[in-house]
Amino acid sequence: MLWFFVKGVGAGIVLAAPIGPVGVLCIRRTLTAGRLMGLVSGLGAAVADAIYGLIAAYGLSLVAAWLLTHATGLRLAGGLLLLAMGARGLFRSRAMAGSLPAPRSRAGLFGAFGSAFLLTLTNPVTLMAFLGVFAAIGLAQAAASPLGAGLLVGGVFCGSAAWWLLLALGAGRFRRHLAADGLHWINRLTGAILLVCGLYVWGSLALS
Repeated sequence: MLWFFVKGVGAGIVLAAPIGPVGVLCIRRTLTAGRLMGLVSGLGAAVADAIYGLIAAYGLSLVAAWLLTHATGLRLAGGLLLLAMGARGLFRSRAMAGSLPAPRSRAGLFGAFGSAFLLTLTNPVTLMAFLGVFAAIGLAQAAASPLGAGLLVGGVFCGSAAWWLLLALGAGRFRRHLAADGLHWINRLTGAILLVCGLYVWGSLALS
């Protein structure tokens, strides 16, 4: 039964590891505001991954059907969120970008968690990715037991969270070597990447 947890950890790492918009966001927050902000952002993504894993593992067909039916609206919302965060980083003033560190208030941490959570949750493609990965690792066996499915989902969260922890720690090693000018250009670069990702999402929906 423990093997289901190990498989879940592997699935969580495989699905979290590709550096997409959330990865860029996590790196930017780690470099500009510290490891805690990057880690909290990663945990928001890990919780969203676990929710999609829960839907896939327990076969919550009604929820899955609703998500896929409203995939366009969710992706539009996700694209808008990317555009807003990208514009904020791209056009942030040099003085704001160079302030070290950013305040770590509860509201700031909650906002970092919530934005990464929503950004991950508004991508229904993640659900399809989970269904594919779970099929490859033997979801049918795990789904036959509520405990097995629970261990699989728990493993997904732990694997995803472990990846975000490693990413935040790795990015944090470079933060001490950055001056205000470096932070300013990191904000601009990552903001531009997030803007491009948001425009790509909206463009792909317009062409579909």
